[in-house]
Order: sequence, then structure tokens, then C-alpha cells
Amino acid sequence: MTQTDVLVIGGSATGLVAAMTAKSDNPDKKVTVIRKEEIVMIPCGIPYIYGTVETSSNNVLPDAGLQKLGVDIVVDEVLSVDTQKKTCETKSGNSFSYNKLILGTGSEPAIPGWLKGTELDNVYTIPKDKNYLDLLQTKLKDMKKIVVVGAGFIGVEVSDELNKTGLDVTLVEVLPCILGATFDKEFATDAQEKLIARGVNVKTECGIESINGNGKVDSVTFNNGDTIAADAVILSMGYKPNVDLAKQMGLEINDFGFIKADQYRRTSKVDIFAAGDCASKLDFATGKPSRVMLASTACTEARIAALNLYELNTYSVFRGTIGIYSTCIGESAYGVAGLIEKTAKMEGFKIVTGSFTGVDRHPGKISDAHPETVKLIVSKQSGVILGGEVMGGKSTGQLINAIGIAIQNNMTVHDLLVSQIGTQPLLTASPAGFPLIKAAEIAARAMKA
Repeated sequence: MTQTDVLVIGGSATGLVAAMTAKSDNPDKKVTVIRKEEIVMIPCGIPYIYGTVETSSNNVLPDAGLQKLGVDIVVDEVLSVDTQKKTCETKSGNSFSYNKLILGTGSEPAIPGWLKGTELDNVYTIPKDKNYLDLLQTKLKDMKKIVVVGAGFIGVEVSDELNKTGLDVTLVEVLPCILGATFDKEFATDAQEKLIARGVNVKTECGIESINGNGKVDSVTFNNGDTIAADAVILSMGYKPNVDLAKQMGLEINDFGFIKADQYRRTSKVDIFAAGDCASKLDFATGKPSRVMLASTACTEARIAALNLYELNTYSVFRGTIGIYSTCIGESAYGVAGLIEKTAKMEGFKIVTGSFTGVDRHPGKISDAHPETVKLIVSKQSGVILGGEVMGGKSTGQLINAIGIAIQNNMTVHDLLVSQIGTQPLLTASPAGFPLIKAAEIAARAMKA
């Protein structure tokens, strides 16, 4: 039996960060990662292997950081864990004993049981499995018409990438607009217009009824009765947490199917922690259970779990998921953090909003200048920033991160109005017309109305 101080099960973003943090914070402890994958994919980069980065081999999470710190990597599958004896058994017949255990078993694509035809050949999902993704890429080379079901971030990004390679792509979404569950209408509509202009066929307010074919896909029928030909169907209809091992261990599971974990990421069993897609989380603003699954959130949770293994650190807690997303369609980027306007109102917050459109360079004649719109969702009573949305150029990703930090630290629009920022013509908007600050000004005025 192999003995280790800290055992991490799962090797994607959660496992990587948990192991590195555990070893960095406890250099005298032996840390071991057990993962099923020989090669681990960068989760957020997976849609781009079908176009921008060309191959899954260019989208790999390197092991160098783990190896440099002295973390042991074991490629195997954990079949069972005895939480009383603190031991686990693997598929290859190995046994491990541990002192502390972090579960980072992640998630897998959800395939709805009601959908007819999912068993047909050429029906695919987008998992984090390199071999599966490589097979899909090979198969796509002989195809022409692709139907992607589900216009969340992965569905949109996969559709855009496949379209770039010359495939005829139809993206299907039951909501009125792509990305409609995440963005307010004006942002989602802009994204949809950009995607259509790039050549993707978009069908909204239209669900899928069945996938048709004799052995393999030949068409798709929608719930409005329309049928279109298809060589392949890619299901992007959400993900479900991998909790089979957790259930076998007797860990508590919440109503959404996630492993129950507290603010330190402790589970219902002593010395066992859970982080990432498999672990429960609460919404930062409402305190309600959240279904958010993001690699960035997983990395935060992994650090928190690892920092609290041997001593609870009150400064290292997970206070709830903000939900910070961004994506890119051509030269246009879209980002969101926290509550959007329609969600804040639905939850019962009395809010004001502030929106401002400027340019992300100064002067605006600079060659890569791009219009930049910032929208802030603000509590009318306190001025606390509940959420924000950005559409602009490539700097959108960092700007929405800054808004996320403001939300996490309960900053108000008044804090933003006196914030000191650094600007540079080739990198940022003008200090006199910085869209984030100008949006805060407009929201502050609305509070007085």
C-alpha cells in the first residue's frame, strides 16, 4: 500500500490547483494526484481545438508545475474509498492510504433521457477526454452539415470554430437568443447578430424533438415540426457533476446533485474536501444553491480546499460563486459577472443600472480600437455593485474580471467613482471616458432619481 499525506482524486483544473497549492503550503507533506487521463485538457480551450488551435495537443495542461513541486502523479481510476480506514483502491489494483483527501472529480456532459436518437452514430458531446475529442475531430473531416444543440458558451464557441473550418453549422437554442440565460437582451442580441454575420445558422425559440437516422444520424427534427439534414449532432446541453464515487463513500449530496461542501470546502466526512464542478456552491448575491460550473471557480475552490487542509484559515473561505464568464465571437468579446438585470429584478432586488459605450483605446482612431459597452447592476439603496456586463474588444476579459473583484469586495458605485486607474493609449480607454467609471457615474445619478 502506498502512503501519502494528501490525496487528490481528479486531474483537471481542480486537481492540478489543489495539488500544487497543497504542496506549496505544506512542503513537508507528500501529495499525490490520481487521475484517469494520461494527458489533461485545458477545459476552457476545448472548443478551440476544432479551429483556432488546430489540435488537442495544443490545448494541454502541462504537468511541469506538479513535477517541479514534487507532486506524485498516478494515472489510474479510483474505484472505492474507505473513509474510516482512510484508504482507496484503484482499477489497476493499487491501494493508497491518506491523511487528507480532496475530491475534484469534475463533471460530464448531460444527455437528456427524453431525447430520441442519442444512441445513433455521429451524436457527440464535448467532454474533457482527449481521445474522444480527437476522434470527433477526425470524424468531422468527412462531414458537411453539423447541428449543435444548446447555445450556451460551449455551444456558441464550438459552432463558431466549426464554421471557421468551412462546415455548415446550425446552432439550436430553446431560448429567444443565444447566451440568453447569462446575458441581458441587448448583449445577447449583439452576440447573436455577430455569430450569424460570421456564417452560423441560428435557430432560437426552437427545441429539438428527435435525432433521426438508421444506425447513424441523417437529420434532426425540431419541436416546431421542421426537419433538417445533418451528418452529425453535437449536444451542448449542460453538464452534470461526477458524484458516483462520492455517493459510494457516503458523502452528503445536495438536491442539485453536487457534493455538499462548506465555505472551507469540507464535506460531511472528516478530512475529506470537495472542490470544482462536483462540489456544491452558493450564489454570491442571493445565497441560493448555484449550478455554476466554471474552471475559474474550480481553481478558486481548489486553492481554498488546499489552504484549509490542516488549519482553518478564516481568510481562505468560499463566500459564494459570482459566476464570471467571457467569450469571443470574431473580434468582439462579451463578459458578465454576478447578477444581470433581469435576474436581479426576479430575485427581488431594487436596482438601478448604468450603461455607457465608449472606445477601448484612445484616441479612437488607433487601428485596433473597438467600441466598449459597460453595464452595471447596482443596489439602489446601498450602491453595492451586484453585477456587470461588458461587450468590446479583447480587453473585455480583464475588465469583467475587475468587475468581479469589485462585486466580491462589496464595492459600491461611489468606490468606483474615486478609483485610481492606469491608462495607456494603446492598451485602454481614455481616463476621461473610461467606460467602467462612466457607467458608475450614470448608475450613481440613477440612485438619486
